[in-house]
Amino acid sequence: MKRREDKPRPIFADLFNRPVTLTAQQIRQKFLDHFAQHGHTIVPSAPMVVKDDPTLMFTNAGMNQFKDLFLGNRPVQHKRIADTQKCLRVSGKHNDLEEVGIDTYHHTMFEMLGNWSFGDYFKKDAINWAWELLTEVYGIDKENIYVTYFGGDDKDKLPADTETRDLWKQFMPEERILPFSRKDNFWEMGDTGPCGPCTEIHVDVRTPEEKKQKPGRDLVNNDHPQVIEIWNNVFMQFERKSDGSLHTLPAQHVDTGMGFERLCMVLQGKRSNYDTDVFQPLIQAIAKLCKQQYGHYEKSDIAMRVIADHLRAISFAIADGQLPSNTGAGYVIRRILRRAVRYGYSFLDLNEPFIHKLVKTLADQMGEQFPELCKQQGTIEAVVMEEEKAFLRTLEQGTRRLELALKETEGTIPGHRAFELLDTFGFPIDLTQLMAREQGRDVDMKGFEVELKKQKDRSRAATSVTTGDWVEVAKGETEFVGYDELSCEARILRYRAMSGKGGDQFQIVLDRTPFYAEGGGQVGDKGWLIAGSEKVEVLDTKRENQLIVHFCKQVPTDVNATFTAQVDASRRKLTQRNHTATHLLHHALRKHLGTHVEQKGSLVAPDRLRFDISHFAKVTAEEIATIEREVNGMIHDDLTFEDKRRVPIAEAKAMGAMALFGEKYGDEVRVVKFGPSVELCGGTHVPRTGEIGAFRIVSEGALAAGVRRLEAITSVEAERYINERLSKLDEVNTLLKHPADLVGAVQQLLDRNAALEKELEKAGREKVAALQGSIMQQARDVNGAKLIAMEVDLDAAGMKDLAFRMREQHTDLLMVLGSSQDGKALLAVMVGDGLVAGKGLKATDIIKQLSPHIKGGGGGQAFFATAGGKDPSGLKAAIVAAGSLLN
Repeated sequence: MKRREDKPRPIFADLFNRPVTLTAQQIRQKFLDHFAQHGHTIVPSAPMVVKDDPTLMFTNAGMNQFKDLFLGNRPVQHKRIADTQKCLRVSGKHNDLEEVGIDTYHHTMFEMLGNWSFGDYFKKDAINWAWELLTEVYGIDKENIYVTYFGGDDKDKLPADTETRDLWKQFMPEERILPFSRKDNFWEMGDTGPCGPCTEIHVDVRTPEEKKQKPGRDLVNNDHPQVIEIWNNVFMQFERKSDGSLHTLPAQHVDTGMGFERLCMVLQGKRSNYDTDVFQPLIQAIAKLCKQQYGHYEKSDIAMRVIADHLRAISFAIADGQLPSNTGAGYVIRRILRRAVRYGYSFLDLNEPFIHKLVKTLADQMGEQFPELCKQQGTIEAVVMEEEKAFLRTLEQGTRRLELALKETEGTIPGHRAFELLDTFGFPIDLTQLMAREQGRDVDMKGFEVELKKQKDRSRAATSVTTGDWVEVAKGETEFVGYDELSCEARILRYRAMSGKGGDQFQIVLDRTPFYAEGGGQVGDKGWLIAGSEKVEVLDTKRENQLIVHFCKQVPTDVNATFTAQVDASRRKLTQRNHTATHLLHHALRKHLGTHVEQKGSLVAPDRLRFDISHFAKVTAEEIATIEREVNGMIHDDLTFEDKRRVPIAEAKAMGAMALFGEKYGDEVRVVKFGPSVELCGGTHVPRTGEIGAFRIVSEGALAAGVRRLEAITSVEAERYINERLSKLDEVNTLLKHPADLVGAVQQLLDRNAALEKELEKAGREKVAALQGSIMQQARDVNGAKLIAMEVDLDAAGMKDLAFRMREQHTDLLMVLGSSQDGKALLAVMVGDGLVAGKGLKATDIIKQLSPHIKGGGGGQAFFATAGGKDPSGLKAAIVAAGSLLN
């Protein structure tokens, strides 16, 4: 049969001309190949965790790594680029988290296929090549494609984008070319910055029967799960200023993003992203773990989708160096991980750590495209397992707290109590609602939302930063001269006002600067901008994307003057000593602990250095001593700094330089070499290692599972540290009257002290035994039980010992003891087992009644509880009150 010419030819077929479903890997590769054939340079994905953009925690769009090119902050090397970018959307403008797993097409971590033009091609080529890829390369039926374009905006005084509409007319009838408002078809980077109209490509994957019932055009941009947007082509023509006005950009750019997971759904003929081979290997692995089948029950299906999605986000973030924590990006990752654990716990009966077991499946599936998953697999598994254990403990503690709240309140649980469970104990609100419903109770969700909003407002106020528009003084780009100079002549290129937690400040960009901007773990330089008698202090230097920004309290009086940009030299020297020492430490750690050691984070400041490494055991005292000797040996060897700049990345790796996962490297890099230590680094260093002076590791501990943190000092701080300890040693020596063997003398004192403590314990036990034999003489019979309420000369341990002895002998005894020790009041309550079971008495309830008398509080178990207070004078009143407990 002759093929109809108006139908796209399915070019993927086997020998018998049967259509073959493309795998996700093939779909990704065909996208990259298509744009490579059209002259695009294929670049690797940037890290998902953002390190040099204060406006972002995570890469949330494919264009993030090219933001500087759109802003004109760095020169364009390749006018045409294509890639696949790993992205994460969970907070801020792109908050998709609560939709994830519920619907079929939202995700936290996703891949964004993209092609870019920087001042090269524009609308015509972008639209032509998009159509060619979708219909000729991928073979999507043209009849199922709808497109949108910007329909104009009266507020911005922008006409409809008829150019885009007319370009699409060559491929499809106008009824499938739909105009939409600024909300849907005018893309903006943020409140300010490059922006422009966009055209979205939607595909209708419904069945023929469904299409007859309602045309696809009526479902575009209506959140229909089978009429979905797969590709957005943004045409950047304008810049949005802080006053809301639009200015035409000097060069026009193209920025496109196609959802990889959605594209796979379309090409593989599925109704859900989760049914594609992007997610199915993970979902089937989860189904095997929980011994349930996917596709049978809605709640368990949602749980499996949530876990599969969240595992990807967690794993990629950890591979990029972001560990879960309680602040910033780390908190976001912890929140995602805990949501996954919660769904497994609540709906799949997975009450033990399980997510870490799925990392291997993910690495096997995606490791070819993203090798960091395979390289970091062990670290990811260890970190995730520890996080799971911690959260499962949190769920147990939260459950007990919620049970207490249910007992202490009647009717609806107050919103502030539910919020306290979430904020203080990490107990999720939906679990609070679920457990409350099981008890026939409700939760005051309005009150909860009020408390949650208060917290968000506090957090937003603490981190809020507002900036004005850049005031351009002169054209040009910044030349960094700080590797070779600490002072240079400079002129201001631009400046702007900003306000935030640190108060009102100004950001200044210079044409030349010796100031090192915070990066690679090294803090930013401080110093001054000097012109004549005016000296403007530089409080900090940071990098905003690729722009070196100097933070000052004020702008110089004459912004057109020529300044002397002067770095604080003493501070810089201390900082670079610590930076070089960090490199030497890294080399020593790999030499003596093993080559599995990799950097997971660092801080290089003037007074200290901090170095986080992948290592699965405590670094012992002997290992620390060996590592210190190795580093100090390299310092004493006075190794020369070999600074190799603009080295091709492949050549640098051939030299043995280590590239860190989570860092973005260009085609050319800087290689820093001190003898056997060879690293890729953009920081500042000493000319010779002898300048570092002394090196000392002052602490070592666990940061997360499989990650250790070492802190060290050098130079002036190391000398001070050593001198302080020598001084203390001299004091101890003097106190002990200069014994010949100081260590032996201290040990002798410790042995003598231990012997005395044993004697005191023995005396205490004898005192308790004596009381045990006589105290029942103080007991009163009250309503069929015995009551003892008295003050005793015992410490907390003695009162507990006595209580446990009496409990074994007297099941019908209620004993309340009070004692004053070191100016503090102590209370102890013992309730015999017979009174607990027969009369429902609880020591915890009694201690709550009595502890206010001593201005304190406490707790315990049903049979024994204690309290401490700051008012010993209240003991008598507490004992008197105890006398009426059985009445």
